[in-house]
Amino acid sequence: MTTTTPYPPDPQAPHHHLPGRIMARETAEQPAVLRRILSQGAPAVREVAREIAARSPRFVLLTARGTSDNAALYAKYLLEIRLGLPCGLASMSTTTAYGARPDLTDVLVITVSQSGGSPDLVASTRAAREAGAITLAVTNNPDSPLAGVSEYHLDIMAGPERALPATKTYTASLLALYLFVEGLRDGDGAAAEVLPDIAERLLARQDEVRALAARYRFAERMVITSRGYGYPTAKEAALKLMETSYIPALAYSGADLLHGPLAMVDNVSPVIAVVPDGKGGEALRPVLERLRGRGADLVVIGPRHQVEQASAGFVLPTEDVAEEVQPILEILPLQLLAYEVTIARGQDPDAPRALAKVTETR
Repeated sequence: MTTTTPYPPDPQAPHHHLPGRIMARETAEQPAVLRRILSQGAPAVREVAREIAARSPRFVLLTARGTSDNAALYAKYLLEIRLGLPCGLASMSTTTAYGARPDLTDVLVITVSQSGGSPDLVASTRAAREAGAITLAVTNNPDSPLAGVSEYHLDIMAGPERALPATKTYTASLLALYLFVEGLRDGDGAAAEVLPDIAERLLARQDEVRALAARYRFAERMVITSRGYGYPTAKEAALKLMETSYIPALAYSGADLLHGPLAMVDNVSPVIAVVPDGKGGEALRPVLERLRGRGADLVVIGPRHQVEQASAGFVLPTEDVAEEVQPILEILPLQLLAYEVTIARGQDPDAPRALAKVTETR
């Protein structure tokens, strides 16, 4: 019989008896972090957005690594859908390894980094600014080297994050980026006001997630899929599962899944579908039909009617939540799932092997 760590763990208990204690605590802090950003951070975000909007950037380049890369992908969807502003994800090695110096006049370069300390992020941002870009750093550390070389900075206000798997800094980055994009379009960001309370209710449903985790205790691989705003969630969920439980987890856009990888899915293949309540979910519908047709072990994270048609799932209360902010909620049960699967497999999600909190790529 496998025992699981209480969620959140008792802070008075000895650390060495509580694998995952830090990740659990930081995951539980997310509603408070979201409230702090909305109440204390939003005015500064709006001011930065107002100043950048006045400069009328013609294009956006997004630069990040790891979890922050998934947050940057979310920003790409927001900028292209909400503003119609063309975006690209930067390849930093073109600058740091090959020495390319493109003309970035009137280009907004957004660099997302929890620590703001990775040398390649700092170097590529400095080079972008020298090439004429408007540079914006989005970090959890206003005193970081990245913030220092950037013209503008957004503090995601998540507080210290000590567990190696990023949890609260991911959702904080998403919310800060959402408010920034809303500021660029002179919106009020009101759609985010409902998030802290819903997040609190979702994180209280730990027992449901623990039951789901039992399906994956002996999994050898997993596939996670979504479309639209949910695709960054699928990629972040896969990353969390790989870095904590060491299960190879492949994330695909639903459209890409149909272009070949579907062939590896059979009736013993675990598939998690992140189904947005909106246009992304509608676009994913034929993918879900194909997966059900192949007899896949399909778990849905999404609206009730989609969960009821799957093998199992986790219902997200998204009826009154705008699709563009749903990713801030979608990831929460998947963070819990990564935690629970890792505990069930007898590992410590706080300290994945071979990883460091600040990854210094060059």
